[in-house]
Amino acid sequence: MSQLPIERVIPSLIEGLRHHSQIILKASTGAGKSTHLPLMLLKENVIEGKIIMLEPRRLAARNIANYLASQLGESVGEQVGFRVRGETKVSSKTRLEIVTEGVMTRMLQADPELSGVGLLIFDEYHERSLHADTSLAFSLEVQEALRDDLKILVMSATLDQESLKSLLPMALYLESDGRLFPVDTSYVPLKANQRIVEATELAIRRTLTNELGSILVFLSGVGEIKQLEEQLKDLPSDIVIASLYGQLDPRKQQQALKPAAKGQRKVVLATNIAETSLTIEGIRIVIDSGYERKATFDVKTGITKLEQRRIAQSSAEQRKGRAGRLEPGLCIRLYSESQFLQQALLQSPEIESSDLSSLVLELSKWGVTNPLDLQWLTPPPNANTEQARSLLCQLGFIDLQGQLTALGEQSQRLGLEPRLAAIILQAQQHSIEHLHTALYLLPIIEEPAKSISSKDLSFHLSLLVDGKYPKQAYYQQRIQRLAKLLSVKEEAKLASIDIIGEVLAVGFPERLAMAKGSIGQFQLANGHGVQMDEIESIAQSDYLVVVDLLKGNQNRSYVFLAASLSKSSLMDVASHLITESEYVDWDEKSSRMVAENRRYLGKLILERKSISSPDPDKISFALLSMLKRKGLMCLDWNKGVQALHSRLQCCREWLPEISLPAMRESELLESADEWLLPFMNGIKSDKQLKTINLIDALEAYVGWDKIKQINEYFPTHYLLPTGTKAKICYELQSDPKISVRMQEVYGEAQTPLLAKGTKKLVMELLSPAQRPLQTTSDLAGFWNGSYKEVQKEMKGRYPKHIWPDDPATHQATKKTKRHFN
Repeated sequence: MSQLPIERVIPSLIEGLRHHSQIILKASTGAGKSTHLPLMLLKENVIEGKIIMLEPRRLAARNIANYLASQLGESVGEQVGFRVRGETKVSSKTRLEIVTEGVMTRMLQADPELSGVGLLIFDEYHERSLHADTSLAFSLEVQEALRDDLKILVMSATLDQESLKSLLPMALYLESDGRLFPVDTSYVPLKANQRIVEATELAIRRTLTNELGSILVFLSGVGEIKQLEEQLKDLPSDIVIASLYGQLDPRKQQQALKPAAKGQRKVVLATNIAETSLTIEGIRIVIDSGYERKATFDVKTGITKLEQRRIAQSSAEQRKGRAGRLEPGLCIRLYSESQFLQQALLQSPEIESSDLSSLVLELSKWGVTNPLDLQWLTPPPNANTEQARSLLCQLGFIDLQGQLTALGEQSQRLGLEPRLAAIILQAQQHSIEHLHTALYLLPIIEEPAKSISSKDLSFHLSLLVDGKYPKQAYYQQRIQRLAKLLSVKEEAKLASIDIIGEVLAVGFPERLAMAKGSIGQFQLANGHGVQMDEIESIAQSDYLVVVDLLKGNQNRSYVFLAASLSKSSLMDVASHLITESEYVDWDEKSSRMVAENRRYLGKLILERKSISSPDPDKISFALLSMLKRKGLMCLDWNKGVQALHSRLQCCREWLPEISLPAMRESELLESADEWLLPFMNGIKSDKQLKTINLIDALEAYVGWDKIKQINEYFPTHYLLPTGTKAKICYELQSDPKISVRMQEVYGEAQTPLLAKGTKKLVMELLSPAQRPLQTTSDLAGFWNGSYKEVQKEMKGRYPKHIWPDDPATHQATKKTKRHFN
């Protein structure tokens, strides 16, 4: 242990803890920050009070606690203990507690002063778990407001130290090298159309042949691990295949961590759980697929989508470091070096892409309604926060002001996810049958058996109640812990399959679903469509409570777990969420007005009844809605209206000081309730819309005072010397224009000006037969220039008409020569 690189910075760190309240430690993989540093802190007795160290993963927390206790020659629970969800090993002797899964957050909530605690350590902070970010935000406020003697140490191998330094500007920054053992990197990108499992299998077999030592393989998920396990069954008996992932039985996890027996080699197939904090004995080679599976929360649908995506460069370096822990190693990356360089430098924080309902509930308990009142490395996104508030209001845990309700206070004491807490609390208030049904359902919802393909929760529950569920003992322990928490004794015979739907409905209000379309197609209360296989027993249900689903490709989501629900139960348990309103809208298919009284659950229409005399205002708004969908063509948009509209658009563009409202078609549709609605009295159909005088409507919208200015600066016609009124054509992309016979502008020496003199009036000069001869915005220049060519040609073609030598001074006329004789 004395050779660990962390030794070099421990004196500075211990000295720093005496004089600084905050320390940032960057220590590369294998430096000993998780395993050696805590022992040194205990040995030096530098901290007054207990040390709490946060680990992002349960497996790491248990293993580090076991390792540190063994180094002290003790059992876990003496000087070194741990707390994870559902398991605690601490005693009055415990000086160092390793905690995870929100335990630190709950400790802070229970005792904001952290009595008896001297140091908080945030290990592997680069993983940026939601719990770690929350605990750090709370801890910083505690340190600032209540405990200026509290110490905070943030450490990791791949810290974003610049961002952390801006969050903790007064912190001491220390950096340690990692292991000195070199790790060679080899890039072996996939061939065209080659699948990652196939490439990984080939890499494993090739490496076993060409290299010595055990291998750690990083894959994106459990499915790939199991597929590879099956494909590698034919390996010699001296090659041990071990798996390592979060849901794996703890005993099998330990088997993966132990060194291979003498004369054997080990191939560990792992998810990114093996990236940090865990020392897998005997590993010399890492094979990195370059992928991980991450859950991304969709705010619009309220659904989490599990996506396979490329890891960040920091994660790739963490994986590589696993090979250099104990000896020189080799890292084989199943992608190219250019792909590595294109990957993000750091992995994105969980807070940016998660369901934040638990966080918002924690904040409400903490007394914070605006998350920005706390110090965050990455503030919670506003959209995710608002979505979480909406759900918590529906569950009855917070009020409209974001304050914690009495029910919300009770939920916090349970230490459950908000949805599950709502289910158990409501069931407890209902009946003993409901409570026991909830007790037996919750462990299934938290971690359903993957070996059971059925999506029907009643099937899962029946197996569990009958004692036939996979890993029955594990689930039974969880049920017993929940029952003890609620001060009841669990009895399987009291759990009822018949009431599953109504027990679960309170926890998933926006996921209550109604059949829509073909068998297996449903719509959720939040409006999102979901589906399941037709062969599922609940696929033909009229109503469902959807507990677990994932968003797939092409905007479709698939139901993983659900329970059937009768309409009467739905109306009962969701009565507080059901609303009634008068619905009036134009049905384009039947070309008629639809007027109904409707009962809604979110976006689901539960019931509808026709109305014979709907509210006239709602008819108007229904027609406006139709207009916005179909466009201005629904109105009598005739040439006169088009001409006025063009003038208004040109005025708004060319003379902005007149301050006209927005006039583009899309903008007029958007503001139709302002300019069109006042003229819709008595209008009840699409045909009647065409009777509205749009010129009056638009002029009223602009205002009579501004219409006077428009008429002055943008006249509809230009009065020619002959008395003819030539219509002026206005277009945004060109100057105003008239078309006129050339003889009628004789005597006009200069081009007329419009729009306060900012625009020249373009003249399209026509022959006696109304054919274009010349278009000009410089009349004087035309008379003195190219007119001579026109005169010469026109005299021969139209000899009866006047073609003077000096048209600028000649009298304008509509007549031929004989009228001048």
